Amino acid sequence: MSLPAALVAASRTDPAVARDHLFTAGTLDRYRTVLAAGIDRVAHRFATADQPFTGVTPADLAPRIEAVDLDRPLADTGAALDELHDVYLRDAVYFHHPRYLAHLNCPVVIPALLGEAVLSAVNSSLDTWDQSAGGTLIERRLVDWTARRIGLGPAADGVFTSGGTQSNLQALLLAREEARTRAGLRPGPAALARLRVLTSTAGHFSVQKAARLLGLDPDAVRAVDTDGQRRMRPDALAREIARCREDGLLVMAVVATAGTTDFGSIDPLPQTADICAAAGVWLHVDAAYGCGLLVSPTRRHLLDGIERADSVTVDYHKSFFQPVSSSALLVRDRRTLRHATWHADYLNPARAVEQRIPNQVDKSLQTTRRFDALKLWLTLRIMGPDAVGALFDEVVDRAAQAWQLLAADPRFEVVTRPALSTLVFRWRPAGLAADLVDDANLYAREALAASGAALVAGTRVDGAHHLKVTLLNPETTGDDIAGVLDLIAEHAGWYARTRTADELSCPVG
Repeated sequence: MSLPAALVAASRTDPAVARDHLFTAGTLDRYRTVLAAGIDRVAHRFATADQPFTGVTPADLAPRIEAVDLDRPLADTGAALDELHDVYLRDAVYFHHPRYLAHLNCPVVIPALLGEAVLSAVNSSLDTWDQSAGGTLIERRLVDWTARRIGLGPAADGVFTSGGTQSNLQALLLAREEARTRAGLRPGPAALARLRVLTSTAGHFSVQKAARLLGLDPDAVRAVDTDGQRRMRPDALAREIARCREDGLLVMAVVATAGTTDFGSIDPLPQTADICAAAGVWLHVDAAYGCGLLVSPTRRHLLDGIERADSVTVDYHKSFFQPVSSSALLVRDRRTLRHATWHADYLNPARAVEQRIPNQVDKSLQTTRRFDALKLWLTLRIMGPDAVGALFDEVVDRAAQAWQLLAADPRFEVVTRPALSTLVFRWRPAGLAADLVDDANLYAREALAASGAALVAGTRVDGAHHLKVTLLNPETTGDDIAGVLDLIAEHAGWYARTRTADELSCPVG
C-alpha cells in the first residue's frame, strides 16, 4: 500500500530544516521570536474578549477543525497562529472574564505563567533525580510547605498530581492497603468485597470512580446524609460506621470534603476526625477547592481539624490561581506512600533507596510527570502566600455579596449561604408549576451560554434543576453578578411566558 502524497513529501523533508524547529542552543533567536508572536496573539485576544464565550456550538466548530490537513504543514508561524485563532483562540472559554461564573476554573497569576514557560522549555520529568535534579527538591520543599500549612506533623510527605481525581484515587489506594493490612486480609476479591468508603451526599464523584478503579464492590461507597448547609452530619456518619460493622463490613476510609463542588460546603472536620479516630478509620479530606483557605489571612480557621487527617487533596489550580495542572496529595505518615512504589531496574532500582537518591516516582501513580511545582514555587517567591490568600478572600467576600443579592430578590431562591465562593440557586417567581420552573432554568442556562454574554453551571438539588455560580475571579464585581442574574431572569421569564401562551392556545382534546 502506498503512502499518501503528503506523507511521502513529509518523509523527504531536509533534516536540517526539521532541526531548525528544535529548541537548542542554536535556535534561541527563533525561540524568542516564536514565543513572542504567540504571547502577542494571546494578549490581543484577552484584550479584545468582551464576553467569556462566543456561543459557538460543536456543530459550528467541528467542520473547521476537520478541514485542517495535518499532513500538510503551513511552514510559517504567522499562518499557524492565524489558523489557531480560527479553530481555538476566537472561541475559547475565557476564565479571566468577570462574567465567567460556571465551574471551578480560575484566572491565573503571572508568576505561574512564567513558571509554565520555563518548565515547558526545560521539559524536566519529575519521576527520577537523573531527569530533574533540583526540580525534585523544589517539589519536595513545596510538599513540606503545604504539609506544614495543613499541620500534618513531622512524618508527613506527599507528591504532586494531575488533579483532585488522581489525588483522591491515590489516597483511597493507600487507605485500602492500610485497612487490609491492619485487618490481616489477604489480597483478592473476598477482601475487596468487605471494604466500604463513606462520604457525604455532596462529596465529589471521583470517590465513586476511585472505588471502581480499586476493584471495590459497586455499592462500596455509601453516602452519608448532610445537614441544611450540605455538610456531612457526624451523627449520620457514626451510625453508618456502626451499621457497616454490624454487617461484617470494614470501613476503609471516610472522605470528608472541605469545599464541595456544588455548595462549597465544609464538612465538620473536628467531629469527623473524632469519629474516625475512635473507629480506627482512615480520614481523607478532599480539600481540592477549599485549600485556598490554607493561605487566607482571615479564614484559615474554617479548616480547623484538617490537621488530623491521614491524607489531604489540594488543588492549587483552583484556589491558588495556578494554571492546570497543579495539584498534590499529602499524607500524615510518609510510610503509607510505599503502597504506590514499584521498582524498575531501568528507572528506580531498589539500590537507589539505599543510596538515598530522591526519586519522586517512588511516591506517584505517574511515571513521566511535568514539573508543575515550579509554577507554585515562582508564585510564592514573587507574590508570597498572603497575596494568594488575599485573592481567594476576595472571591469568598464576593460570594457573600451575591448571596445577599439572591436572598433579597423575589425572582430567585438560593439553597445555602456559601462558606466559600459557590452559590446554588434557581429562578422561581411565585405561582409557577414545578415542571415549568425546572424547564425555565434549564432554558435560561442554555440561552445564556448560546449568547456568550456569561456562563453559569447547573446541577440538581433534591431532584430539581438549579443554577450554580462559582466565583474564582477577583475581577468579578457585584454589578457583574447582578447583570448575570438579570439575564437569567430575562431568559427564564421569556421561556415561561412563551410556553404558557402555547399551552393556552392549544386546547386539550
